[in-house]
Amino acid sequence: MNPACVKDYLLGLQQRIVAALEQLDGRPFREDRWNRPEGGGGISRVIEEGGLFERGGVNFSHVQGAGLPPSASASRPELAGRAWEAMGVSLVLHPRNPHCPTVHMNVRFFVATRDDAAPAWWFGGGMDLTPYYGYAEDAGHFHRNCKLALEPFGEQWHPQFKAWCDRYFFLKHRNEPRGIGGIFFDDLNQPDFDTCFALTQSVGNHFIDAYRPILERRRDTPYAGRERDFQAYRRGRYVEFNLVYDRGTLFGLQSGGRTEAILMSMPPLVKWRYDWKPESGSPEAALYREFLVARDWV
Repeated sequence: MNPACVKDYLLGLQQRIVAALEQLDGRPFREDRWNRPEGGGGISRVIEEGGLFERGGVNFSHVQGAGLPPSASASRPELAGRAWEAMGVSLVLHPRNPHCPTVHMNVRFFVATRDDAAPAWWFGGGMDLTPYYGYAEDAGHFHRNCKLALEPFGEQWHPQFKAWCDRYFFLKHRNEPRGIGGIFFDDLNQPDFDTCFALTQSVGNHFIDAYRPILERRRDTPYAGRERDFQAYRRGRYVEFNLVYDRGTLFGLQSGGRTEAILMSMPPLVKWRYDWKPESGSPEAALYREFLVARDWV
């Protein structure tokens, strides 16, 4: 186990992703370096009112603490109370054009220690796509890249991590998925550190290839007030999921993380309506009927 190698990779990944996004947007990301009183800190790279992105952030964090918060030990109760170290890169991008989907990607590494026991470590991560107007070409491209990221490590991983993503990014109180999914994994520590680290790197390294061609196809698609209004309505689902269910958000808040960095994932403009339903046969209705369903896109 070598946390220093993981940290070096994550810092490089943040830099590469931001450089690619700045080239797409045409404007620079703002950089904030922050320290956490309880231990550690991070680098937030954020853009607002860019040429392409209405809001987006690519964050690196490396933090430590004396006792794992409930969100991190819920599935591993035997680790409750252990000292811990966590590092990761997490990003959320909200393009302005409603035909460009919102995207999320995260790769992370945890270590939990206790004097009388060997360290417990695990990796987690994934990426998922949240379109407002569905395109089968885009959905297929994104999911194919998710599969390509995992194929070198065994055919079993993609169907397992895709199904996990469909389960995880689901709003139970709405009985609907947040988007069209992708891949999600957590608690990965088998068969060994090197394999788990390599798999996690592959997920991070495939992100730009999965997302950039979609932006390039859709960024100039015409839109008007109707499309922006629906985008704002659907963004409300994103907010609901992040504040009610997302383990990363809960972990950050429970562990005393930097609130501005944690909540950079929130979209800048959002709307809620009472009991709204899309018009039958409309493009908005097609999103619900054809895309907000669990299906095999590859």
